[in-house]
Amino acid sequence: MVCNCDVLVVGAGVVGCAVARELARYKLNVAVAEKNNDLFGGTSARNSGVLHAGFNNTPGTLMAKLCVEGNAGFDKVAEELDIPLKRTGKIVVGFDEEDRKRLIALKEQGEKNGVPGLSMIDHDEVKKLAPCVEGEFALFSASTAILDPFQYVLALAENAVKNGVEFFFSHPVTAIEKLSGEEANWSVTFGEDTMRCRWIVNAAGLFADKISDMLGKTGYTIYPCRGEYFILDKRLGDMLPLPAYPVPNIRTGGLGIHLTPTSDGNVLIGPSTEYIDDRGDYSATRKTMDMLVEDGSRIFPHIRREHYIRNFSGIRPKLTGPDKGGYNDFVIEPLENAVNLVGIESPGLTASVPIARMVVNMIGEKEKLVENPDFDPIRRRFATFHDKDTQTRAEMIEKDPNYGEIICRCETITKAEILNAIRGPLGAKTVTGVKYRCRSTMGRCQGGYCQTRITEMLMSELGLTREEVLYAQEGSNMFTGRVIDDEDNQ
Repeated sequence: MVCNCDVLVVGAGVVGCAVARELARYKLNVAVAEKNNDLFGGTSARNSGVLHAGFNNTPGTLMAKLCVEGNAGFDKVAEELDIPLKRTGKIVVGFDEEDRKRLIALKEQGEKNGVPGLSMIDHDEVKKLAPCVEGEFALFSASTAILDPFQYVLALAENAVKNGVEFFFSHPVTAIEKLSGEEANWSVTFGEDTMRCRWIVNAAGLFADKISDMLGKTGYTIYPCRGEYFILDKRLGDMLPLPAYPVPNIRTGGLGIHLTPTSDGNVLIGPSTEYIDDRGDYSATRKTMDMLVEDGSRIFPHIRREHYIRNFSGIRPKLTGPDKGGYNDFVIEPLENAVNLVGIESPGLTASVPIARMVVNMIGEKEKLVENPDFDPIRRRFATFHDKDTQTRAEMIEKDPNYGEIICRCETITKAEILNAIRGPLGAKTVTGVKYRCRSTMGRCQGGYCQTRITEMLMSELGLTREEVLYAQEGSNMFTGRVIDDEDNQ
């Protein structure tokens, strides 16, 4: 297959999807190539879901500027895309005078960055905000928020598709060739497929250094840095109304083991910080899990083994190696008919829309961009069932009987919602694809009840055999055959 486009975005993480949506505001033929078989394959779906304020970033850096800008403008983005956002605020707690000095320095740094609503609070005020959190004092950040990172990535992608962007999944870039004397400037190879384009945006996350090399800009090295998490049962949700962090250790390149409520009521512990060699190693290790509980219990001493429902890990695409640690600034640079985004780690999610606007501006400096008069920034989620009152639920069932069948008992996810996840603009084709779109299998039993039912629905809707159904990525087959019992042999 050979096809053409004006702009090819490499990578369908949160930044790539934000870039695609911003480019759709103009009369451009935009394509997104993603090496995984769906959205949610990497860093963007494996994080704390925190909208950062910007006080942890060095003044004068792109990280600081774009984080503050992204936070300030996110209410409008959340309204347009219909994604859950809660302005909870956040506390960074301390215990001794050394902690106090570091928190005061963080506050001053945040104020230099233009972060609003920063204040030092004492023990009593900590207890008023979060009665179950321990700490002698804290830095309070009023503008910090929590959001659903899955819905955010999905919303950006769906709105991009609504406005004409085309996504190509299972398309890992294998080669990039610079063309001359033709209308297209680049020829990009994906195995047996080829795409010709005028512009390339490198939003490849953990593999951005490899794509940069292919574009002719060498010298970058991504150091994968894994962070592991525990997910705690919703029974603890009311005990943690806002994110609670320890004083960060900047040397390690993370913000410390913190406790974060999710927008759906769970609690996360993590992440750890461990440099690894394999960019695809999402292992969760017993040693690190024990460390998470020990460190997390210092500020939230209510963690019990019976509260654990799952663990997972994410990988930061860091530009600083283990010998140096800490943070390097975002690389956002124009190349010849390309824009290079390298080292976009946290707060990349918070800064995603401002990053995307920078990309558009860099392209606009080289050619005139004509606005698309038909661009529609609005995306609406399919109606959820679990958060509705009895009367509304009855009305939903009357209009669509599929709302009357609960598939995921833990999260109260209905057949209607799972069908929408499969039939949507970028419909799910795997069990985890359904999971990330509507939260099925995310509850206490982690799919023990609903996973087989979701599998049956995928087979029915997509015409798949049982051997073709995947849990997640290629190779994660749910079944390799059929179990035959004595009755079948008769």
